[in-house]
Amino acid sequence: MNLSAIEMKAFVPASNFDTSKKFYLALGFEIPWSSEGLAYVRHENTSFLLQDYNRPDFIQHYMMHLLVESADDWYAHVMATGVVETFGVAVGAPQNQPWGLRDFTLFDPSGVLWRIGQNVSVDSG
Repeated sequence: MNLSAIEMKAFVPASNFDTSKKFYLALGFEIPWSSEGLAYVRHENTSFLLQDYNRPDFIQHYMMHLLVESADDWYAHVMATGVVETFGVAVGAPQNQPWGLRDFTLFDPSGVLWRIGQNVSVDSG
């Protein structure tokens, strides 16, 4: 019996599918394929499926986490892309969290909350 897993992907909702695809492209993600209501979105060896699914009650509770090597570099990258101005999204400043991450928040155009962070040592003080 082989129970080895290959990959796990989340289905991320989009209230405006085309705008969301443009947002993720502007952030530097790739979209290798897209159909009428589903798009495969990736950055290096991380990926998710963007779906044309406009349920505000669901979207407002949806959260994604992207673990990166440098949260500060990602924050600088996000700010340099112009997505805040172009798409009217909110971004929080990077900060160290008590659970061992340095991260920042980013909302996509639909309202999906992303936490982009890196592992840091926890002060056992």
